[in-house]
Amino acid sequence: MAKKKARELVLPIVHEINDYTSDFLKNDEPRHAFVYPDYIKHNLKHQLRDYQKQALYNLNYTQKDANVDTRFNQLLFHMATGSGKTDVMAADILYFYHEFGYQNFLFVVNTNAVIAKTRENMLNVQSPKYLFSQPLSIDGTTIELREVTRFPTNSEPGVIYLRLTTIQTLANELQTPRENGLTYGDLEKQKLIILADEAHHFSAGTKSKVDQKNRAWEYVLDRIRQSNKANRQLEFTATIDLNNDFIYEKYRDKVIFQYDLKEFQNAGYSKKIARLQANADDSEKMLNAVLLSQYRRRMAIQAGVRDFKPVILFKSNKIDVSKAARDQFLTIIDQLTAEDLAQFINKQLQTTQSSTLRQAYTYYQTVDMGSLVRELQRDFQPLNTINVNDTSSNGILGDLNDLRNLNTLEEPSNPFRAIFAVAKLSEGWDVLNLYDIVRIGEQSITPTQTNSEAQLIGRGARYNPFVYEESTSFTRRFDHSTPELQILESLHYHTINDKKYIDNLTKSFEAMQLQVEDDKDFDILTTTVKESFKRSNVYKYGKIYYNDVEDIPESEYNGLAKYSVLVAELPTVNIETATLEATAFDNQQLSGMNETRLVKVDDALVKKAMARNPFFRFNIMKKYMPTLKSVDEFMHDDHWLGQITEIQAQVSYGFEKQLDRVTQLLVVEKYLSYIQRTLIMNYKRQRGTKKFKWLPIKEAVQDYQKRVSVNYSDAGVHELIQTYDYKKAPWFVYNEAIVDKLERSLIELIQGYIDELQNKYKDVYLIRNDERNTKLKLHEFAGEVSHYTGFLPDFVLYLANESYIYQIYIEPKGSQLLDQDQWKEDLLTSISPESVDVIGENDQVKLYGVKFYVAGDARQVRESIKKFI
Repeated sequence: MAKKKARELVLPIVHEINDYTSDFLKNDEPRHAFVYPDYIKHNLKHQLRDYQKQALYNLNYTQKDANVDTRFNQLLFHMATGSGKTDVMAADILYFYHEFGYQNFLFVVNTNAVIAKTRENMLNVQSPKYLFSQPLSIDGTTIELREVTRFPTNSEPGVIYLRLTTIQTLANELQTPRENGLTYGDLEKQKLIILADEAHHFSAGTKSKVDQKNRAWEYVLDRIRQSNKANRQLEFTATIDLNNDFIYEKYRDKVIFQYDLKEFQNAGYSKKIARLQANADDSEKMLNAVLLSQYRRRMAIQAGVRDFKPVILFKSNKIDVSKAARDQFLTIIDQLTAEDLAQFINKQLQTTQSSTLRQAYTYYQTVDMGSLVRELQRDFQPLNTINVNDTSSNGILGDLNDLRNLNTLEEPSNPFRAIFAVAKLSEGWDVLNLYDIVRIGEQSITPTQTNSEAQLIGRGARYNPFVYEESTSFTRRFDHSTPELQILESLHYHTINDKKYIDNLTKSFEAMQLQVEDDKDFDILTTTVKESFKRSNVYKYGKIYYNDVEDIPESEYNGLAKYSVLVAELPTVNIETATLEATAFDNQQLSGMNETRLVKVDDALVKKAMARNPFFRFNIMKKYMPTLKSVDEFMHDDHWLGQITEIQAQVSYGFEKQLDRVTQLLVVEKYLSYIQRTLIMNYKRQRGTKKFKWLPIKEAVQDYQKRVSVNYSDAGVHELIQTYDYKKAPWFVYNEAIVDKLERSLIELIQGYIDELQNKYKDVYLIRNDERNTKLKLHEFAGEVSHYTGFLPDFVLYLANESYIYQIYIEPKGSQLLDQDQWKEDLLTSISPESVDVIGENDQVKLYGVKFYVAGDARQVRESIKKFI
């Protein structure tokens, strides 16, 4: 039977805002040019991400509409779990206070747990979860956020009043008036903003005519909103069921922002998720999880990451099972011996199909078992575990003491490593350092329950920002790095290997668009440094070189070329407008036939385009172009826009031959937008220098592993990574080469010259660089530097005799990457003894870079190698 095709969910307001944003003819309107305001930027502890700024832009669009009271008094933000709804909510509070003078905010949610969390986020300035900067100040006036039970009749200047309540409490209070309680009469007198969190709970009346209790909650909010035409209801949720016809009809013209889980994951804002499934008993699963968690912690220490504390959640189906599981866990840890642990690891290594567990257990075979046992018994002692069990009304955070413990799990002072609970990760639990979720007391599970499991995993996958190499990232940075680093950004879900359960769980993942890998889809390839190389003087005392970087002086930002804008080339702008058709789930990039038109750039076009973009006001331009003296200089000087006299526009096939002035203006505006992005991205960067520093070879050349997908369907023949045996090749520093076909062919090319090289040099070694050696990156330093990221060449050929030490940097490159990576080849060929200074060395050390090695050696790398024979 054919699979039922999902209908398209049309969200008219989202489409309306997108069309408005792309309409350049609206550029003169204030709400079109709305940008992230300083009064929000300076008062939030976390700066909004781009998609959160878009949510704020969309809100502003609705609230500056002439018919806002009728069209936009109830709005929904549909945002993925973990995407920062509370940060958007905090920004919205500041927005309504500053832009429209709202002082009364009513926060409503379904559980006390979220109330407690929100109180920490919005009101407790001592909490590490507090969202605002201190002091909170707008236009020079200090602002107070004050919690109230009733909104005052006469509001004090500079005070934002916040009432936090569950919908149950609010409904009872309004239906049975009491002293100091809210009444409908109070709510009619002053305008207020309703902030309805976890809003999927407030549509029971829409979904069902049976659930009268929950139905009443929905109507309570409707009545509050309708009591004053200036009232606004902002709803936030990650799990609204828009496939329900009744829910869709209610919200289709109320959703103003949508950011789904798939988009969130693809942007790197979550951990990667892997499923570990095995027919193992609870004791075995517990010990597997503990060893994997401790391996994560050790890899973090090895990578120099401080205060990295991975947490395990052991989830059970019943409270008594959860309590028994904690007792069982503590007994396992307390009675663990070095002999038992070694036996367990050996058995697992022989039987596991998990690439990650195999990676961990291979590592554990190199450590002292006695020390590991003592470490586990210290880190997972009873004081570092906690059993929390929810009630239907309060959730996992119902107990205030548990709330403090569980809401501060990321803090270095918080000792907990293992959590035992019956509940799913409740709404409102914002723990970021959860890395393992283990199902305990397995039993059959229904599709409804697997939906809950999928939500649990999605919430647990929130990214944990940690400091690595002195910088903090809020997105994944190790997707293409080593397994030891990738595991710091991965969540593992440990469950049973039951076909029906896995099928249901997979369907739940698909419904949520949650991307989960099967941990068996990867192999861990391992290589070790040759013992013969470790005994050599090159390994013991040798050095490998990379160049230093420096801040670019402000005086050198004296033209667009210094920001990587190619002013000498004819710029191209795409204004193609053809409409192309594809099925809703077609992933292929579509393109139509296009033509080009030439736009002559004149002062009138540039002035108008600059006037429509707030960035090109001189006071803002000066922040990014410190040497700029005037707007006139920017427009006419050859170092700036003066050389740009024409722009090539890509248009749809059949477009009019002569572009009208409106379209010409669009072309110039788009080009200036490109200039703006490039200026911001490339200001305050570091560039390479010709001074080369060194790292001891014994630090750079170490055993390493590489996690490789076993699914080859998307890989070309040259991209397949395999292990090749080089144990009998003393000149290759590793016992195995973990390389693709192109890299292997380079090794074989060099192997053809080994005899001649060994006749001329005492030491001949080919070093395969491990991606972990980020210090060894080379940075562009010659000529006009236009790339600042640097790169690590794959190979270094080390040659030494009595007179000289040569190091030759070699990079294989697939043909599909030649154009975009040409700058890397230019960097390599700029390295020579005449062009670089090797710090602390005499003329004996000579560094060279050669052209890319490509298929068939089309760029003659072998000729470069012959020069050293």
